[in-house]
This record gives sequence, C-alpha cells and structure tokens, in this order.
Amino acid sequence: MVTRLHDEIPDDVNPWFRVVSLIEKAGHLLGLNEGLIKRIVTPERILEVALPIRMDAGPVEMFTGWRIQHNTARGPGKGGIRFHPSVNVDEIAALSADMSIKCAVVNIPYGGAKGGVKVDPSGLSRSELERLTRRYAFAIAPMIGPDRDIPAPDINTDPQVMSWIMDTVSMITGHSTPGVVTGKPLAIGGTLGHAGATSLGVTICTVALLNRLGRSPEGERVVIQGYGKVGSPLIKLLSERGMKVVGLADVHGAIHVPEGIDHEKMSLHFEQARSILGYPGGEEIRADELFALPSDIAIPAALGGVITEKVAQTMSATVVVEAANGPTTGEGAAILTSRNIPVVPDVLANAGGVVASYFEWAQDLQGFMWEGELFKQRLEKTMHDAFDAIWLRHEQLDLALRDTALVVGVERIAEATELRGLFP
Repeated sequence: MVTRLHDEIPDDVNPWFRVVSLIEKAGHLLGLNEGLIKRIVTPERILEVALPIRMDAGPVEMFTGWRIQHNTARGPGKGGIRFHPSVNVDEIAALSADMSIKCAVVNIPYGGAKGGVKVDPSGLSRSELERLTRRYAFAIAPMIGPDRDIPAPDINTDPQVMSWIMDTVSMITGHSTPGVVTGKPLAIGGTLGHAGATSLGVTICTVALLNRLGRSPEGERVVIQGYGKVGSPLIKLLSERGMKVVGLADVHGAIHVPEGIDHEKMSLHFEQARSILGYPGGEEIRADELFALPSDIAIPAALGGVITEKVAQTMSATVVVEAANGPTTGEGAAILTSRNIPVVPDVLANAGGVVASYFEWAQDLQGFMWEGELFKQRLEKTMHDAFDAIWLRHEQLDLALRDTALVVGVERIAEATELRGLFP
C-alpha cells in the first residue's frame, strides 16, 4: 500500500485509499509486477501552496491550495480545479487518479491531474474570488501549461475562473496561452459544443447499453438525481431519444411525474422558482424515495456516495448510468452486482466532459475552431468507441462493467509506462 497522504482521515473513509485499492486490484488481475503497480499508483507530483489574500475589508486571510499530477505516462495532466471548504490532499489525490483512469478509458492522450483550494467561495466577493484565483494560478504556474497540465472547471469554478487563470499564466509567460486551461468562454479560445458535452456522453452510453441489452430506448422510464449542469440537459437529450424522465431530484427535494417531465416547461419553472418543486403535475416525494420509484434507468447526476447498500436494495431501475463522480458506494456496487443490474461507471459515462476539453485543447494548439457539428460527431465517435472497447473486454473477462473499465484504464497506463521505460 502506498504511503498515506493525510493522517487525519481513517482508511475506511479515505478516498485516496479507495482508489489505491482499486488500482492495485486491477493491476493484480492483469498480472502486473509490484514495481509497475507502485509506479501507477503513486502520484508523480504533489504541490501544496499557501495563498495570502487581502480581503475587501483590509485584513489578509490565508487559504491552502493543491495541484496534484497523478500520472502523465500517456500525456499532459488533465483535471479540474474545485473551490470548496471540504477540499483536502486526499480528495485531490483520489480525483487525480480517477482522471488518469478516465482519460485512459476514453483513450485520449492525457494523464490525470486535479487541483483545489480549501475555501467557501460563496463567502467571497467577486474581487476577492478573482484575487484568490490569480494567486492560486501564480502559485501552481510552474506545474501547468499546454504541454504539462491543463486545468478545467470543477465544483464552484466556471469559465470566468478559467479566464482569470489563463490571463494570469499569459502575463507570466509574456504571451497568450489559451491552451493552458479548457472550459473557457468562446471569446478567448473556448469551443463550440463544450457546454452539455458530459450530458451527451451520458446519453450516448445509456443508449449504447440499452442496445447491447436488446432493449429499445422508446418508452424507457428514467429517474435523475440532480438538476444542474449535467442533469438539466439530460431531460431533453433522453426525451429526444424516446425515453421519459419520470423522477427528478435537486437540493430542495424530489418529484414524481409518471407521464414524463417536459424539458422546456421544467426550465421555465426552475427559472422562476429556483427549484424543481412545484412543477405542474409533479408529485412531491422524499429525496430518499427517488431511486425506488417505478423506473427502468437510474442516473445519479449530482453527489457522490448516494447509491448506498440500502438504496441499491430498494432500487427499481434495472440499469444504472453514473453521470456523477463516485455516486455508488462499494457496498452499493456489490448489491447492484448481486441483483444483476448493469452499471455504466462514472469513468466512462461522464467522460464526455474531458473529451470535450481534449477537443478544445487541440483547437487551441491548432489555432483553428471546429464547426459545432464536427465537434459533436467526433465526441459521439470517441464515446461510442470507448463504450464498445469496454463492452468487448467485459465479455472477454466476464467482469462487471465497473471492474472492466478500471482494468482497461490501468492496462493502458501500464502499457505507456512500460514503453517509456524507467529514467535513468
């Protein structure tokens, strides 16, 4: 087992040790030697930075940030930056390893990285947020760049935050560096198609799984947990393919709409009410009842750890597609497996976002903007190819899709690591 990163978090709830155990398990299944497994598991670089920020009222406050590059055998590091009060080194390390696996699973030339600042951004003014972002960008600048490590938005960060990071790095280098981040506004090197790319990837995986199971999307009932950047577009995308969303939850609660939710009506209602509750024709239910609603497909699209052992036991759906990061606990996954409920894991299902980031980065390096339709075609092909490759190995290895995806990701990282050799 790799040396612990943080002494205060018990092993049984430490996200870093969860990822380590999964990678080690996959490595042993593949027959990799212990030295190679250790190389794949251990993060290449861990940078912790102190961020002194002058607040609007005058005093200086201290914040802590991290940038971790887990593995760059397959290419530059790739991973988002999150601003949240719960951020710690174990969480960032675990997420960086997840990104290594995810990029390998969809077979794009990236390694895995992640960054974050321990802060509650809702307590900052816009000017304080900008100063914090720029100081953090300055602190991690030696680690990032178009050919080193390319950050992107994550929890509580957005295109504006990416714009500040890009500008800060550009000021340091003395020239414009649009390829240093992805998820930027179009005006400064963003790309058509990035918005909604994760949702499109989830939709592609959902339809692909149904096809493999011999089921038509037409009339399939879906429940979605989360009505944010991913959950909101899913209602429209799934409806266009003949499915109907009969259950939906957000931070305020959940609703049951047996006849299906209309995307435009829900968008209008949410814009006015700032909640899904009160949607015309929707029956309000407890949030913990969502996955027990009569349905065919369950899509967790918000929080991690929501499909627990109890939820998995009472789930009505016969298919799960993980749009969120880590939505299923280990105990929950075991129950779903015992019930023969196939699960498209997060490292595949929600990888549309990182594929879109790859396309944005490629366009920035080329200095050439792709048309929206070309972007969509290439995204769909990449996701279909990734799903087909995982399904083929799933049949060959007779493993659950989650385990298969992990094995394929580790296998591809191991291949690149061995081909590059050991320096010196």
